Amino acid sequence: MGTVLDLDLPAPALTAQLCDLASPSGEEGPLADAVEAALRAVGHLTVDRDGDTVVARTALGRPSRVVLAGHLDTVPVAGNLPTRLVDGVLWGRGTVDMKGGVAVGLRLAAHVPAPTSDVTFVFYDNEEVEADRNGLGRVARQQPGWLAADFAVLMEPSSAAVEGGCNGTLRVAVDLTGTAAHSARWWMGRNAIHAAGPVLQRLAEYQPATLTVDGLDYREGLNAVGISGGIAGNVIPDRCEVTVNYRFAPDKSEAQALDHVRQVFDGYDVRLLDTAPGARPGLDRPVAAAFVAAVGGQPRAKVGWTDVARFDALGVPAVNYGPGDPQLAHADDERVDVAEIETCETRLRAWLAT
Repeated sequence: MGTVLDLDLPAPALTAQLCDLASPSGEEGPLADAVEAALRAVGHLTVDRDGDTVVARTALGRPSRVVLAGHLDTVPVAGNLPTRLVDGVLWGRGTVDMKGGVAVGLRLAAHVPAPTSDVTFVFYDNEEVEADRNGLGRVARQQPGWLAADFAVLMEPSSAAVEGGCNGTLRVAVDLTGTAAHSARWWMGRNAIHAAGPVLQRLAEYQPATLTVDGLDYREGLNAVGISGGIAGNVIPDRCEVTVNYRFAPDKSEAQALDHVRQVFDGYDVRLLDTAPGARPGLDRPVAAAFVAAVGGQPRAKVGWTDVARFDALGVPAVNYGPGDPQLAHADDERVDVAEIETCETRLRAWLAT
C-alpha cells in the first residue's frame, strides 16, 4: 500500500509528509498516486490524470475560473531527508521548491468547497528538468481544456510575495574546431580547447542588462555553464564545446534572444540546445490587480524561469506566489519558515472566498 496523504493535517505538517515521500524528477509516480487518491476522496472535485500530473476541478458554474498549480518533483535529494522541524523552521529537500506550495494547494482543494470562482488545481511532474519533459507543458499540448482559466497562480517559492512574469531562458553550444595531433608534436595540430579562450573572454567582458518591463525590473545574465573537449591525455583536441545560458527579460521573444546571443558570438558556430519563453508580468490586468490587492505586498519581478510562461502562451495571465525563500531553492540546507506556509494558505483562502 502506498503513502496515504492526510489533507486534514495543518499545511506545515502536510508539507513534511509530502517532502518525506521523495520525488526527484522522473520519480514522481508514488507521490502522484498519493495526491490522486487524496483528491478523489474529496466529494466536490472532479479529478483527472495525465502521466504523473493530477488535475482536480470544481464545477460550480461560477462566471470565472482560476488555476492554482504546483510541481510535484524536486531536484535530487542530497542527504537532506527526512525533514526536521526546528524552532518553527522545516528543513529538507522540497520544503521550499515547492512542496510547501503544493501542501497549501492540497489544503485549499480539500477545504474550500464553495469558492467564488471555479478552481482548477494542477499538480504536475518534471518541472526541474528540460522543458520538453514538463508535465504542465504536456497537458497544455494534449489537454489544453484542462488549463482553461481567467487567471493562474503558480505556487513557486516567492517568500509569500507576488512575483510577476519571469525571465526567458535558452542554452546554446558554441562549437569550436581544431586539428588533432599527437601532443608530442603539438605544432602539427590546432588546439580546439585553446580556441575557447576568446569565447570565454567575450563572456567575461559582457555587461548584462537590467530591463524594466511593465513596471518590474528584470535582470538578465549570459554565462558559460559547461565546457567539454579533449580526446586523450596525449592528443591535441580537435573539438571543444562551450555551453552558454542566456536569461533574458520578457520583452524579448525567443527568436530575438537567440539573435542577441548569435551577435555576441559573431564569427562562431552557435547551436541552440534548449529554449523557453519569458512572460510579461501582466499586473495591469484587472484579475491580476485584484489578486495583488487581496494578498498584499509590493510585487517584484521573478528572477528565474517558471511555468507562468506556459500560461502566458495560453493567454492566461499568471503570477508566482508561494511560501519559501527562492534563494534557498535547490540548496542542501533548503528550509522554510512554517509561518510563511500558514500565511499563504490564509491569504489564498480569503482570496478564493472574495
